[in-house]
Amino acid sequence: MSLSVDLLIDAHALVGEGPIWDADENVLWWVDIMSSKLYAYDPATGVNREWDVGQHVGTVVQRASGGLMLALKDGFAAFDPASGALEMLVDPESHLPDNRFNDGKCDPAGRFWAGTMAYDDQSDQGSVYRMDTDHSVHKMIEDIAISNGIIWSLDAKTMYYTDSFDYAIRAYDYDVETGSIRNERVVISFSEEVGFADGFTIDEEGMLWVAHYGASRVRRWNPDTATVLAEVVLPTSAITACAFGGPNLDQLYITSA
Repeated sequence: MSLSVDLLIDAHALVGEGPIWDADENVLWWVDIMSSKLYAYDPATGVNREWDVGQHVGTVVQRASGGLMLALKDGFAAFDPASGALEMLVDPESHLPDNRFNDGKCDPAGRFWAGTMAYDDQSDQGSVYRMDTDHSVHKMIEDIAISNGIIWSLDAKTMYYTDSFDYAIRAYDYDVETGSIRNERVVISFSEEVGFADGFTIDEEGMLWVAHYGASRVRRWNPDTATVLAEVVLPTSAITACAFGGPNLDQLYITSA
């Protein structure tokens, strides 16, 4: 099944990424990594507000106590959109100046997971970190080239993740109480013709919607059978991420580079 798509923001983003729907404000937060920009798109008005956060920004998540959390070039930070105040919290890779944070999300218990990558894209210098609610940081996966697309199953028992250059999506058994992962395995493999997996999200049926970077499409995959159920074809090749939003969470927002 092929689905249609409409252009909402002609942003000319260098690397659009990290879309996340804010059900309280009814806006879509997203970032342009290499322009150091954070955005809030209001679909009701068409207004796309922007903030310059001062350094490359990999992703954004909402904070339960108010405001946002960012994964930046120099680590995890809290950000208040109302005042523009940025508070750096912790940098787990201060010893790796040629790395930056990339994609990330919060797990079902509110822990902030985000991965790093080297600016040259090639070396396996990246890692995946978990920042707990007390701001302690734990390295969870290492030897990563391009960290991307982390999401959890509806029953909170499985974590899905990709190192994009693997051309595969991995699954891990996930413990929601401790935040631990184990039993890594590949659940979906890709050919180079369909591009590598970038960001992805999950729908109400537990299916993965995967941005295929370099292939002009988002595909809906069944992670249990590794079959394609639907796809969205776009007029640009560098598709980076996607997220459901809107009042009924029935609209798929897609970012590109």
